[in-house]
Amino acid sequence: MADAAVSQQQGSKSGSAPASRPFSAFERLVAWRYLRARRKEAFISVIAGFSFIGIMLGVATLIIVMAVMNGFRTELISRILGINGHMIVQPVDTPFNDYPALTDRLAAVPGIKLALPLVEGQTLASGQGGAGTGALVRGIRPEDLDKVKTVSGNIKSGDLVGFAAGQGVLIGSRMAEQLGLQAGDNITLISPEGDITPMGVNPRVKSYKVSGIFEIGMSEYDATIIYMPLEEAQLYFNAEGLVQSIELFVDNPDDIDNMRPKVEAAAGRQIAITDWRQRNQTFFSALQVERNVMFMILTLIVLVAALNIISGLIMLVKDKGSDIAILRTMGASSGAIMRIFFMTGAAIGVVGTLAGVLLGVIVCMNIEKIREFFSWVSGTVLFDPQLYFLSQLPAEMSLRETLSVVIMALTLSFLATIFPAWRASKLDPVQALRYE
Repeated sequence: MADAAVSQQQGSKSGSAPASRPFSAFERLVAWRYLRARRKEAFISVIAGFSFIGIMLGVATLIIVMAVMNGFRTELISRILGINGHMIVQPVDTPFNDYPALTDRLAAVPGIKLALPLVEGQTLASGQGGAGTGALVRGIRPEDLDKVKTVSGNIKSGDLVGFAAGQGVLIGSRMAEQLGLQAGDNITLISPEGDITPMGVNPRVKSYKVSGIFEIGMSEYDATIIYMPLEEAQLYFNAEGLVQSIELFVDNPDDIDNMRPKVEAAAGRQIAITDWRQRNQTFFSALQVERNVMFMILTLIVLVAALNIISGLIMLVKDKGSDIAILRTMGASSGAIMRIFFMTGAAIGVVGTLAGVLLGVIVCMNIEKIREFFSWVSGTVLFDPQLYFLSQLPAEMSLRETLSVVIMALTLSFLATIFPAWRASKLDPVQALRYE
């Protein structure tokens, strides 16, 4: 029998059975038949099913996590840079007592779209019921606040009329909730830097009408910031005719380094410049490190699924030893056998990857509804704005990152099929038929 098999194989090599072209319909047909479940191959099919599910969930999880972290970073940057300047100019020697002219010079620098003179100070804010909270008061000119659309475009209740007239302040929505205040109520501010008397410095206590309530969407700002007209803030903090800093908003926040010499030249005096990257360096560096680590950890899910493909294919090769021998004696080359089993394993990875991408896209498009559903089911808050700074769960898919996830999953899947397929191509048909 072995001699007949050998002679038949030699006959096929001589040209009696022409070899099919790579990845032909015949090879695809055989690979598809090996993917189909049969009763005696049920365990192998279970392993293939788990491999498919593992790759699908791994790819989907990677896409979802990367999208959420991208959205989280984008939302934070847009809110942080939307309320804080990209560059903060502060005096080195003497205070900014000529801030109107200095502001105009800085605003005229090409690439700067807005310059805001500010007075800032820490206070204790209390409402009508006696509740109190720490607050950061920012004195700003009414015409400048109207240009900061992050605030002026998100007035939840009230209006800017009282603020523009210098008769009211703006507070965040979470501060209003904590203090039990509404538009039109009075808020009391207590500053430790008050009037100087022979007995020492007395804290300054003054009440202001709440002209409006804004909601930026970042809980830290909505709970701590109070906007006050610049002239009133100068009086309140004993800084008549002075400002502490001038915040600059530029057209391209990533081009800060090229803007520094222009700003220094326009200032015409010694100044200290701090940009948004320096002020938030630790925060955004931590986000980047966390993002990279999460990608590496979640890649292990796809790697484990790829290892399941190896084990499933090795068992399939062992079970199909006689089939491989028959194919070889009928004229199939070792390359054809390798391609058949390569397609068998690669099909699991390809289909699992595509299914994972589809699942990830669907989840990302409905991430907030899914969060609300699970919050309703569990009865808990899954994304607490007090902890994560944002009022809702963001998701922003990146085409480059999605492609990198797909390429990584396909690469691992293809690599996992090479060794079992190579083993199948090296199987001796004579030995396989002899032991059948």
